[in-house]
Amino acid sequence: MKSNFCVLLLLVIMYGCQQKGSEKTLVPRTLSANDDFNQFPEDKKNALAIFQTGDSAVSKRADRIPNESYHVKYGDTSLRIQMDAADPASVAATFSFAEFLNTQKTSLLVQVADQSGLVQPVYLITLNDGKSEAVSLYLASKGADDKKYTKGIDKVGRSGYLINNDYFITTVNAKIYSVKRQKPEERIQGVFFVNSPDKKTLVFMTSNSLYEVYYPTGETLTQPLSSNFPKEPAALFKWVQDNYSWQRNESGISFLKKNADDNRIIDIKEFK
Repeated sequence: MKSNFCVLLLLVIMYGCQQKGSEKTLVPRTLSANDDFNQFPEDKKNALAIFQTGDSAVSKRADRIPNESYHVKYGDTSLRIQMDAADPASVAATFSFAEFLNTQKTSLLVQVADQSGLVQPVYLITLNDGKSEAVSLYLASKGADDKKYTKGIDKVGRSGYLINNDYFITTVNAKIYSVKRQKPEERIQGVFFVNSPDKKTLVFMTSNSLYEVYYPTGETLTQPLSSNFPKEPAALFKWVQDNYSWQRNESGISFLKKNADDNRIIDIKEFK
């Protein structure tokens, strides 16, 4: 009888563990130039999964609920992120944003959930040879107006995501590009304004210029603005549309430049 009771107790414990699942804490590493976040696993089951609070699986983007929180699993294991490598207590298990970056669901963009009103850290959770890991998408900055221009995740149409003016992530192949700064020690002190027709040149509106970055190569262009440019966003967009156009340089890169011919007719599609 005692033997049978021990076996039964062991089965109950095992069943409970299976039901509860396990947890894994990921300590984020820094981004590497040779990272590949678009891996195709040999087994389709090797994929990440997003769950809404209450263990409701999320399978499509349309299933997302505004202001909801999410957690991430790999198999039966819940993934958590230790935000400070030196502090084991700085663990985040829920996220205010969670979005797959590729169709095979091996890379996931997340932002930590928090109620403080501050912009929370952004990470990439990815599978590398079947093992889960986290990558930090944070660069230190000493900009005077960093609080104003640190916005976390900014969706840029259908082409990708801009992270704190420092990284651009394409949604087609989960590739991460560094957005070259005007000054190495500070993130771009400006607001994202428009993307080029080929979706590869990001234009930022700074206090006195248009700062443009062709993110695949890091080539940049700064277009000074006249002191009397309109400050109202709608009027500013129309003013730029009327006075600037996308022009290719000798390398075939599109930059937004002031029209040499003031009578040039601009196709509105260039600014969509």
